[in-house]
Amino acid sequence: MSKLTFGSHPHMLGFEQLERLLERTAKTGNEGYPPFNIEQTSDFSYRITLAVAGFAEEDLSITVEDRQLVIRGRQSEDEGERIFLHRGIAARQFQRSFVLADGVEVGEASMENGLLHVDLSRSRPETVVQTIQIKKG
Repeated sequence: MSKLTFGSHPHMLGFEQLERLLERTAKTGNEGYPPFNIEQTSDFSYRITLAVAGFAEEDLSITVEDRQLVIRGRQSEDEGERIFLHRGIAARQFQRSFVLADGVEVGEASMENGLLHVDLSRSRPETVVQTIQIKKG
């Protein structure tokens, strides 16, 4: 018995890339930190919000690599001689990845009250009707 995949389904022609995309998404390795929200702000726009309390703008980087939005955070080590009686706020680094569909573009990013907002927009799809002529044999 063979495994039925998107690429092998007879009515789904050319969807091999979608299957690879799903596999890549499953392998992003995103854990639960930092927590995030994804909201739809209009028919063609989205906003990703990450809770990045304790991170400054210079501690964060946002890149798009091979249709993947990658957000990284790395806090610089504190050079002072601080003595903690309790340390419950972790200063750990993170990486969050989000696979972007074709036509989705990253807009601006902003920080507000310990939240990093990244705005995305999707271009409006064009309706294309193509008539194929049948040649006489």
